[in-house]
Amino acid sequence: MTFTDMLRSATAQNQSLLCVGLDPEPTRFPAGMQGDPRKIYDFCAAVVDATADLVCSFKPQIAYFAAHGAEDQLERLMQHMRASAPHVPVILDAKRGDIGSTAEQYAKEAFERYGADAVTLSPFMGFDSIEPYLAYHGKGAFLLCRTSNPGGDDLQNQRLASIDGQPLMYEHVARLAQGPWNKNGQLGLVVGATYPQEIERVRSIAPTLPLLIPGVGAQGGDAAATVRAGLRSDGPIIVNSSRAILYASRGDDFAAAARAEALRTRAVLQAAQAAAGH
Repeated sequence: MTFTDMLRSATAQNQSLLCVGLDPEPTRFPAGMQGDPRKIYDFCAAVVDATADLVCSFKPQIAYFAAHGAEDQLERLMQHMRASAPHVPVILDAKRGDIGSTAEQYAKEAFERYGADAVTLSPFMGFDSIEPYLAYHGKGAFLLCRTSNPGGDDLQNQRLASIDGQPLMYEHVARLAQGPWNKNGQLGLVVGATYPQEIERVRSIAPTLPLLIPGVGAQGGDAAATVRAGLRSDGPIIVNSSRAILYASRGDDFAAAARAEALRTRAVLQAAQAAAGH
């Protein structure tokens, strides 16, 4: 199955638009694990097991593992997700953005070492920084387009006077991803939930691409507005929540609390989906 096939299947099977982001911070772990980076796998695996029937994807953020020398735990976690929730695609949040042979190595890391189904990428260096990932047929690649951080305006919201119509930079990225760069139907876009009007603008430019939408939960994005703006019958969305789910409790009940918060968020997204007629 391709990444897109897996995404559609998991969305339908789990009746969910929710992605749980796995951003493990040992200082925020419950008492028995707190401050111990050796417990990263245990913490994340417990959250995965508690939410695997509620999500359309998981999204481990590689920096939270690498900073603690825990790449081996990420490898174990990827294997665990494949074994315990084989129908749920895994997006490796790496935001790589290099060219040529270096990009080939990053692609090998994401898809061969970790076995990810998709990866996040920065398109700043152009198509030759994306192309090596597309050699892995069936894998997905999400390009940063309109991100939820305040500094995104510095570049993404600037006009490109040299392009016909003088689009904003994020609009141009969306156009390239929907059109000439998407040679094998593998591309998607990252668009922050904190900008619903711009999600709608991206969706109008890229009507069929999957949109990965972070910023719901701790970052304050409006889940209902996000669904209205981005979801189309032939244009899937993946709405990510990380900290609000991972750290719903600081006690031994952290996994149960994560499940309860995931259930709540999924229900909000389902209600918005029904209201939007999808």
